[in-house]
Amino acid sequence: MPDAIESKVRAQLGRFAFEGDKGDTKVKDLSGGEKARLLFALMTLDAPHMLILDEPTNHLDIDSRDALNHALNAYEGAVIIISHDPYLIEACADRLVLVADGTVTAFDGDVSEYRQYLLDRARAERRANKAGEDDTNGKDAKRDRKAERQQAAEKRKAAAPVKRAIEKLESQMEKLSARKAAIETEMADPKLYEAANGQKLGDLQMELGKIESQLGDIEMQWMEKQEEYETLVA
Repeated sequence: MPDAIESKVRAQLGRFAFEGDKGDTKVKDLSGGEKARLLFALMTLDAPHMLILDEPTNHLDIDSRDALNHALNAYEGAVIIISHDPYLIEACADRLVLVADGTVTAFDGDVSEYRQYLLDRARAERRANKAGEDDTNGKDAKRDRKAERQQAAEKRKAAAPVKRAIEKLESQMEKLSARKAAIETEMADPKLYEAANGQKLGDLQMELGKIESQLGDIEMQWMEKQEEYETLVA
């Protein structure tokens, strides 16, 4: 920003947590997360109408993620985010879009409802696959059904540990989601924000943060196991 006054330059840096002396640091001396924040500062320099961010929190530390959240919420233009980070989505996105089955549609719900949608869809697909196998066996009497049953049994046996892992992860997600909803309901009570309840509020905030982090990790594991299971039973 060679033609801008110093206060304007520092204001732009400050939006991305480069306050005070940090704004004078040479780029080569910045950490990886700080360099990523600097790139975001450069991208928003000329106030573009739209930002398209693909997994923007990858490799960012906690402070950098927080600074990014604040910057995106303060940004007046449009932002499209592609991300597996549920915390970023919940903190920044006001509209969710579902890209699936060759279509793009608006998703009427929040991240928790999307997580439940994935669980319900996976269960429905497993039921449909089982029904399809039974139907196929009934229609084609000429096939070597014994060989097919043996092959299917071998696939199910090989995939059984993965299926159990999926069901365990689904149970964990449901329990964490239920606890998260309970905490959010409790935190919606205005009485909680009275001075006397400061410790309780802090404890709830810490627990909520841990749950959101755990949900994100478990969801990633669940997706990986789903892909592994589908490959084994195909």
